[in-house]
Amino acid sequence: MSNSKSNAGTKARTFLCVFGLCLSVYALYVEQSRERDPDYRAMCDLGESVSCSKVFTSRWGRGFGLVQFFVDKDSLLNQPNSLLGIIFYTLQMGLGMFVSKKAVVFLVFSSWVSVAGSLYLATILTFVLGDFCMVCVSTYIINFALLFTNLKRRGAIEGMKVKAG
Repeated sequence: MSNSKSNAGTKARTFLCVFGLCLSVYALYVEQSRERDPDYRAMCDLGESVSCSKVFTSRWGRGFGLVQFFVDKDSLLNQPNSLLGIIFYTLQMGLGMFVSKKAVVFLVFSSWVSVAGSLYLATILTFVLGDFCMVCVSTYIINFALLFTNLKRRGAIEGMKVKAG
């Protein structure tokens, strides 16, 4: 992998992860603010059907709406999706610093999981909640872009192994 391609991929991953982290922290802030004050109005609440706080505080805003089928709604295991996003983007950024086959396998796998989660949540957003959440849609785009970035990196690392072997 040439140094300029490697550097561009690292910059892209860093940008995507920092942007995803900022959106996830904001989403967590909005959710917690709304829980403390039901009249709280977030910057991303533009109307009845364009409301991120409505989405974040819905059943699907925690544990993808699925964890509560297995544990109590208020269980420690039923965390906000935004917290899962914070963990995901932090891991992506940290593991992205390593040039190893194991790291790239985890990066690609976790990206596929995030894309599957994004497709699931986008379906819920559209067909169940009937809402448009700018923060949510932005994270879906970031997740797809990270998958693309990680697939390119995997190809480059596999190419390095072939040349070295």
